[in-house]
Amino acid sequence: MSQTGYLLNLGETPYLEAWELQRALAGAVSQDAIPDTVVMLEHPPVITLGRRTDGDEVHVPPGAAVEVVETDRGGKSTFHGPGQLVCYPILDLNRHGRDVRRYCRDLEEAIIRTLAAFDIEATRIDGLTGVWLQSPPRKICSIGVHISRWVTTHGYALNVDLDPAPFTDWITACGLEDAAFTTMARELGRPVSVDEVRPAAAAALEDVFQLAFEELPADDGPGLWAQPTHAKLAASR
Repeated sequence: MSQTGYLLNLGETPYLEAWELQRALAGAVSQDAIPDTVVMLEHPPVITLGRRTDGDEVHVPPGAAVEVVETDRGGKSTFHGPGQLVCYPILDLNRHGRDVRRYCRDLEEAIIRTLAAFDIEATRIDGLTGVWLQSPPRKICSIGVHISRWVTTHGYALNVDLDPAPFTDWITACGLEDAAFTTMARELGRPVSVDEVRPAAAAALEDVFQLAFEELPADDGPGLWAQPTHAKLAASR
């Protein structure tokens, strides 16, 4: 039986603001003040460094218009930018198995189903994180998560329609020297918008995690969920 979850669709949102929002939501979810909540958005150009990032992975050229942020998620370095669907599930794994490996596999499954809705056949590759296309192997989605007291933050970044060059020109993405990166638009041979992909991504998460989303209103533009609204929702539980 599906459980109620909240879905928050935001526009382009600075990385640090989104991270602050995740922490606020994680606190509310951990106290059972709100149900599992999924945030979908895009970021301005930003390189994020996971806990296992090596010092020589980042080689951003001088003057490049990109922010660099150290995070508390697992994994190595990755790039976010407009044209990429970033999904942050804030889930209480007490309701989803208390198994970190299973959670990561479930995230991969949701991404694979999202891509299947566009007739893109994706898969996992043993020993590598994220979701890939085969023949030749090329990465289309990165995953990096953080789990505290069984509540998840961070999530995945699906390349919808953006230039993948920063993954190789600015960083050694995911610590992989020779990895190729691709996008949904490149594979389909046509432009694809993030808004076109959001409904399939939400439906896949609902199916995999047995959730029924209630979409929350977001402020116009990149604004985040106002804290008075957050407090009201928490007080109503």
